[in-house]
Amino acid sequence: MRAATASTPRREHGASILVTALASFFGVVLIQATAFLLDIFGTDGQGAVAVALYSVAMVFVLLALYVASVVTANTFGTIVAGRTKTIALLRLLGASGRELRRSVSREGLSVGLFGAAVGLVVGVAASHLARAIAVGAGKLPDVAYTTVQPLVALPVVIVVGTTWAASYIGSKRVLDVTPIQATGVVVTAASEDSRRRAARTTLSIILIAGGAVLLGLGVLVGAVTPAGVLIAFFGGAASFTGIMVGAHRIVPWVLRVVGRLFGSTPSARLAAANATRYPERATRTALGLLIGVTLVVTFAVAMYSYRTMLQHEFSEESLDQVLTVTVGIMTGLIGFSGVIAAVGMVNNLSLSVMQRTRELGLLRALGFTRKQVRGMIVSESAQMVIASMGFGLLLGIVYGWAAAQSLLGSIAQSGIGLPTLPWALIAGTVLSAAVLALVASLMPSRRANSISPVVALSE
Repeated sequence: MRAATASTPRREHGASILVTALASFFGVVLIQATAFLLDIFGTDGQGAVAVALYSVAMVFVLLALYVASVVTANTFGTIVAGRTKTIALLRLLGASGRELRRSVSREGLSVGLFGAAVGLVVGVAASHLARAIAVGAGKLPDVAYTTVQPLVALPVVIVVGTTWAASYIGSKRVLDVTPIQATGVVVTAASEDSRRRAARTTLSIILIAGGAVLLGLGVLVGAVTPAGVLIAFFGGAASFTGIMVGAHRIVPWVLRVVGRLFGSTPSARLAAANATRYPERATRTALGLLIGVTLVVTFAVAMYSYRTMLQHEFSEESLDQVLTVTVGIMTGLIGFSGVIAAVGMVNNLSLSVMQRTRELGLLRALGFTRKQVRGMIVSESAQMVIASMGFGLLLGIVYGWAAAQSLLGSIAQSGIGLPTLPWALIAGTVLSAAVLALVASLMPSRRANSISPVVALSE
């Protein structure tokens, strides 16, 4: 039975391996870059400087790993949803739900180990290549640089652990699959499942409301001391966690609102209805992009607001170096978040289409043309991109402004001000989202149109 559940197509885990490799790569490069920076500073007073720099580096690493773990959990949740019939058959043959869930989590461990190893090797090589180029160009001094900083093992271990944990969380659906589902009988949701949803909704409201209060308090305290950023951090983390917990309610509602903008053609109406009929599936697909856009805009707004506030108060030459390092790190994290978001959405949309063979075949049998099926999938993709992008932009602006204001509000003499919006980056995000909507729908729509109605209905 273990082999039956573990022998899954490689393409199912391709995105998860890419995500874990990117997360490991980002962490390794950041740790190596910090080591190179300390090599340049020398040994004088390095202890305190090293602690400060590595602490900042780990904050960015943990943020990157948070994004990666959420995308991985969503991916495994989608994979398990597509295996419902196989899992139900194994349950019918005597396998326990916990045994099958452990099998899926072992897949996650394998994915984490392989992806983290790839990221480690490529990260160390890339950091030394970039360092050699910078030294050759005269941008960095020619000193003895650390070959491999032992701390690079930390992000690698965390990547493996978070991927393993994410796969275990994403595989929770295994426990809800009953043996009777193998017979094709429709099983209604249990009352216990309804109670869990109600509890999630209540917890979501509490976290969002409490987080919003802490976020506002952090901004107010930030006007007196930079320690306000700690309060704002916990407020942002709590409120965003609340949005994640209540995403099964929030995301479908946003998708329904956006769906009304796509007209009343059969393809557009059916695409909009899918968010209502399958809220969990729609949420899993849109959540990765929502998280990515929120983080991209948060870091961008915080970075630009941070720069504006500092430039208004200071003019020292050293400030330019601080801003250059800060902008470089945040730009790297912005790029990482964007890539992870794109990979997560494209992968989940593709898996969603793979798991809807029977549904798409039925539409073809009822008279839907290939063009209409393609239009439905493109509409679904576009709706998810627009909804995630719009909601993410709003959240990112609020979080980014709060971060900069709570950290530097006490330094800025002007008090609480408006956020500095990076219009060029926002425009680039909108353009990238439009391209993503098209790219994300190409492969799934091609696969959907290759499905024969007769073959699909026989599955």
